[in-house]
Amino acid sequence: MSVSRAPGAASDQQPRGRRRTWAELLAGRAGKMKLDPEREQKFRDSAVRLLRRQLNLSHLLLEVEGPPHKKLSLSQLIDGDGPEAHTGLSSSLIGSALRDQASQLGLPVAVLSSQVVASSVVQICEAGTEPSHGVLLDLEQRKKLSSLLEITQYLLAHNMFSRLSFCQELWKVQNSLLLEAVWHLHKQNIASLPELLESHADVQAVVAWLFRNLHGLCEQSEQMDVSCPQADIARAVLSDFVQMLVLRGFQTNSGLRGEAEPERVPQVAAAVLQRMLAAALEALAAGMQEESSAHRAARHWFSVLSGHTCGGISTDSSKSFFRHTLTQILTHKPVLKVSDAIQMQREWSFARTHSLLTSLYRRLFVVLSPEELVGHVQEVLETHEVNWQHVLSCVSALVICFPEARRLVTDWAARWLARAFENFDLDSMVTVFLLVRQAALEGPSLFPSYADWFQASFGSARGPHGCSKKALVFLFKFLSDLVPFEAPRYLQVHILHPPLVPSKYRSLLTDYVSLARTRLADLKVSVENMGLYEDLSSPGDVAEPHSQASQDVEKALAVFEHTGRIPAAVMEASIFRRPYYVSHFLPALLTPRTLPRVPDARAAFVEALKRADKIPPSLYAAYCQACSAAEEKPAGLGMKADSSCTEGPLGPLTAALQELRAAMTDPTQYDAISARVAVVSQRLSSALGLSEDDAGSEVAKAQLSVLVPEPEQREQKVVDLLLTSFCQNLMAASSFAPPDRWQAAPDAGLSQEPHLL
Repeated sequence: MSVSRAPGAASDQQPRGRRRTWAELLAGRAGKMKLDPEREQKFRDSAVRLLRRQLNLSHLLLEVEGPPHKKLSLSQLIDGDGPEAHTGLSSSLIGSALRDQASQLGLPVAVLSSQVVASSVVQICEAGTEPSHGVLLDLEQRKKLSSLLEITQYLLAHNMFSRLSFCQELWKVQNSLLLEAVWHLHKQNIASLPELLESHADVQAVVAWLFRNLHGLCEQSEQMDVSCPQADIARAVLSDFVQMLVLRGFQTNSGLRGEAEPERVPQVAAAVLQRMLAAALEALAAGMQEESSAHRAARHWFSVLSGHTCGGISTDSSKSFFRHTLTQILTHKPVLKVSDAIQMQREWSFARTHSLLTSLYRRLFVVLSPEELVGHVQEVLETHEVNWQHVLSCVSALVICFPEARRLVTDWAARWLARAFENFDLDSMVTVFLLVRQAALEGPSLFPSYADWFQASFGSARGPHGCSKKALVFLFKFLSDLVPFEAPRYLQVHILHPPLVPSKYRSLLTDYVSLARTRLADLKVSVENMGLYEDLSSPGDVAEPHSQASQDVEKALAVFEHTGRIPAAVMEASIFRRPYYVSHFLPALLTPRTLPRVPDARAAFVEALKRADKIPPSLYAAYCQACSAAEEKPAGLGMKADSSCTEGPLGPLTAALQELRAAMTDPTQYDAISARVAVVSQRLSSALGLSEDDAGSEVAKAQLSVLVPEPEQREQKVVDLLLTSFCQNLMAASSFAPPDRWQAAPDAGLSQEPHLL
C-alpha cells in the first residue's frame, strides 16, 4: 500500500513544490489588483518618459518603412543626396512617417516631430567642416538648415509641430547649439527667441548662454573683413538680437506686450545687455591690448550701441534702454574715492577719455536731451555710489557736445552749492567742486574758468558763505580738507582770488592761506608762477613764468583789441600781484621792436597802460630807447640794407618797400596797401630817372623779350631790390595769414604794375 500510494503522493506534491515563473507571478499579481484608471495613466506616462529618454532619434525614420531598400532617411532628405529630395514629396513623406511612428509609440505627433527636428538641428550644428567658434554656421551647414526649416514649416502648417517641446529639446543640447541657427529659427518663425528664452526655467543659465554667444559673435565679427558674406550675416544676427533684447527688456508700455507676454523674457533681456556692457567696460578699464579677444569684443559691442542698431526701436524703449545704460556706466565699479577724483580728474577730460566711451556718450546724447541728461546724472549722484571717472568724463562730453551745457551745469552747480550750505552737506559740496573743475578743463570758450567761477561764487558778500559764521567755518574747513589732494593751480586760485570774509573772521582766511602756501612750498611751486589767464587743461601742472607771461600778453592784447579797455585781470595783477606783473608780464609786453607809423594794438595797449600809470617810468623810457635803436637798424625779416641802398638813389624806394611790407603784416592797415603800392610806383619811377610824362607814355610799358641786352647797373640793382622785396613780402604775409586773406587787398594797385618796370 505504501508503494501504491507513493506515486500518488508524489503526484499530489509536485504542483506544490514547483517554482512559478516570473510571468506567472506578474499575471497572478495583475489578477489580484483592481483596475485603477489613475494608476494606469501614471504607468503610461512613465513608459512614455522612458521611451523618450532611450529613443534614438537619428535612426527613428529608418525604422518606419518596411523593406530595407525603401527605408526613409531624414538626413538624406535634408542633405539633398537621395532621390526623395527631388520629388517634392519629402515633407509629406516625413509627415506620414512621423504620424505612424507617433501612433506606435503612443505619443502626440507634434511632440515627436519637435524631438526629431531638434535632433537634426543639433546634428547640423555639430557637422561643421571649419574650426567652430560656436557662433556662425558654414555654407554647407547653412544649406542643410535651410532644407530642414522647409520641412519644419510644413509640419507647422499641418499642426504637427510643438514649439514648446522643440525649445525644451534644444535646451537639453544648448552647448552644441550655434547662435546663427537660433537666429534662423527666429527669423523663419519656427521658434522665436522670446519663446526659446521663456521655455527654460533657469533664468541665470539662459543669461549665461546668450551672453557667451553674443560675446563670441562680437569677437568673431571684429576679425572679419567687412565685405565678406559672413560679416553681413554676423551684423544681421547681432542687430536683430540686440533690437529684440532692447524692445523686450525695456518696453515701457506694458499694454504692448500683450496679456500672454511672459515675465521671464524682460529679465533675461535686461540681464544679458547689462552683462555685455559690463564686460566691455571691464576691457576698457583693464587697458587690454587692442588685439586681445576681450578688447575686440568690447570694441564691436560699443560700435553696435553707438551705431544705428537701435534705430528701429520705439522712442520710449530706446530712451529707457539708454537711461539704463547711462546709469550702468556711471555706477560701474565705484572703487575710486573722492580724494582720488580730486587728484586725477585732469586725466578724465574729453580729449583723454577713450574714444570708444566718448562715442557711446555721443550716442546717448542723440537719444536724450541735455535737460534729461543733466537730470539723470543728478538722480544717479543722489541715489547711487558712482564711478567718478565715468561721471566726470560724461560731464566733459556733455560740455563739449551741447552749447547749452554751460548754462545747465552752472545752474546745477548753483543749486547744489546752495543746498550744501543749507544742510552743511560735504557730499554736495565736493560734487559741485568736481563738476565745475571738470567743466572748466574743456576751456574758457565752453565753460568759465575755475578762477572766474570761484570768484563769482565766493568773492562777494552775496555768496552762500556770507550768511553766518557757521557757513564760513564750513567753507574753510572744506577747503582745508582738500589741501593735501589739491593740484597747485587750484591752491593758487584760492590764494589769489580768496573768498570775501568779514574783518572779524579774517583769521579763518589767513589760516587757510598759510596752509595753502605751506603746501605749495612743499610742492616747490611759487604763488607768482600762475599767470593771469590760467589754463587748467594744459598737460603741465604749472608753466614757467616767462612762457606763461607771453601767453598772458597775447590774451590780454586780444581782449584789449576787442573791448578797447585794459583787461580786468591786468588791472588786478598790477595791484595784487605786482611782483609777477613787473617781473614777468611787463617785460614780455615791452619787447623792443620797430614801432609802426600807425600804432597797432600792441602799441595802443602800451600807451593805455602808461596813461593809467601801470608802467614804471624807468621801464617805459628803456622800452622807448630800445625801440628807437631797433628803428635805426631795421632787420626787415633777414634783409641786410647796406648804406648804398638806404642812402643812395634807391634809399626812398627801399623805405617805401619796407612800409609796404609792414602794412601787409598789420591787419589794421589792409586798406592802406593800395596807397603803399602807389608810393612804391612813384619811388620806382624816381629811381629809374623817369619823369611823370615818361611814366605815362607808351614807351615806358614793359616789353618782354629774350633778345633784350643785359640791363644797366642801376636797372640791375632796381630789379634785384624788387625781387628781394617781393620774396620778403610773400614770406611775411604768408607767415601772418593765409594767402586768401591778403591776396585780394593789393589788387587795387595792380593796375599800376605795367608802368612800374
